[in-house]
Amino acid sequence: MPKLRSNPPNPWSATHVEWLGEPPPAGFEVYEEEAKSLIVENDSPDVGFRFGVNPYRGCQHGCAYCYARPSHQVLGFGAGTDFERRIVVKVNAPDVLRRELARPSWRGDELAFSGNTDCYQPLEASYALTRRCLEVCRDASNPVGVITKGVLVARDAPLLAEIERRAGARVHVSVPFLDPEVARAMEPGAASVARRLEALRTLADAGVPVGVSLAPVIPGLNDGDLPELLERARDAGATSAFMTLVRLPAEVLDVFAARLEASLPGRASKVWASLRDVRGGALDDRRFGHRMEGVGPRWKAIADLFAVQARRLGLETGETPAGRAPREPRRVARDVARGQGLLFDGA
Repeated sequence: MPKLRSNPPNPWSATHVEWLGEPPPAGFEVYEEEAKSLIVENDSPDVGFRFGVNPYRGCQHGCAYCYARPSHQVLGFGAGTDFERRIVVKVNAPDVLRRELARPSWRGDELAFSGNTDCYQPLEASYALTRRCLEVCRDASNPVGVITKGVLVARDAPLLAEIERRAGARVHVSVPFLDPEVARAMEPGAASVARRLEALRTLADAGVPVGVSLAPVIPGLNDGDLPELLERARDAGATSAFMTLVRLPAEVLDVFAARLEASLPGRASKVWASLRDVRGGALDDRRFGHRMEGVGPRWKAIADLFAVQARRLGLETGETPAGRAPREPRRVARDVARGQGLLFDGA
């Protein structure tokens, strides 16, 4: 079980509480745990990676639409404020990753950082778990892919550039909103658009292949932002782009609805109508292969707008359902430690 690292237990915790006024803001708590394993395997056709690494559980960015929110319930926490205010830190992540990469069975596939929660959320500044895991990947000459909203990724630009030279690295910076008011409402803990694009530029200047993630697209809220976001990302050094339609599974729908109605009440009815328009009358589609994209004329117009603008700007896009540019793992001769010799796969 994760061990509470800071803050005393909340005296208001109970099965049910009646507040005399507005409830107090949720406190911030950090829990530390010793992970037994780190690399997770993904078999969904909706995402563009097979193996992922997540040094943290929960995310301080607090994105209202985050599909990972229900995963926090496995720990006995809630998918709402608990997800963004009760963060679990896998303190031994670098050591576990080093052990797993040294196994003879490991084939040197690309490891995706932030497959679940953001590996460059603010706590990374204190724990540096992502940086230390990347150092493990560098030492093992193992390729990596990163997707993040965190501007702290710029800190590791030299390290990511070194991994790119040795084995391959790519970073997608997520910038789904152009309007600062909308961005603050939907992802209150994330940095501004300008700072994220600055981080993208820092990575590109260091020689790291970078792209922009326009995810999620929320029809009626940010689909009109696509052309300018693509252009600004290209100007900052992006060479690729992908987009996905917002997913609202299980409790995520409740969190998203509450945030939308409270923060952007004037746009809520348009968003609901637009979502139903691209989801065949529903608000979500949980079927594999359909979760990240919509249907109907409106979705086709959004997809065509993205494709035309990306092509005009010379940005690479993928053919996968997630829209991420596909890339075969770059397998190279590498020292697998402890006298295992060299592993080479020329396939």
